[in-house]
Amino acid sequence: MPTPHVEHGSFLTLHYRMRGMDGQDIISTFGGQPATLSVGAGQLSPAIEGRLLGMAEGTHTTINLPEGDAFGPRNPELVQWVARAMLNELGDPNETYAPGIVVQFPTPDGAGQYAGAVVQVKDDGSAVQFDFNHPLAGQAVDFEVQIIGVL
Repeated sequence: MPTPHVEHGSFLTLHYRMRGMDGQDIISTFGGQPATLSVGAGQLSPAIEGRLLGMAEGTHTTINLPEGDAFGPRNPELVQWVARAMLNELGDPNETYAPGIVVQFPTPDGAGQYAGAVVQVKDDGSAVQFDFNHPLAGQAVDFEVQIIGVL
């Protein structure tokens, strides 16, 4: 029987590790339970999924993704001020916001959520600036993968 290869729609069992250019792990399943995912379901970025296509079961390799390739370029338009009044309507009016805190926002249709990281708070507290970019947007990353099974 031929060795299965990753295709769009394949169900994978794999270990993976993502590292920033500083060599530090961002996420890793090595040393723990392997991950399971379906190619094309959006569990990995399209750039990473695209590089997995055609790989054979048993492959263990590292993929180098240049700046902005894995999670897109940084978009300065995604750094926005949100009025405190709106934040009070969406959540807890007593919430305190500080740089680095990640806040979940509902999508306009209410069916999902997206995250924004606090950048700064206006001195008078009337607004909070959020960065809605993916935390790894614009960065180069190494993606190590060990494909255990392909269905």
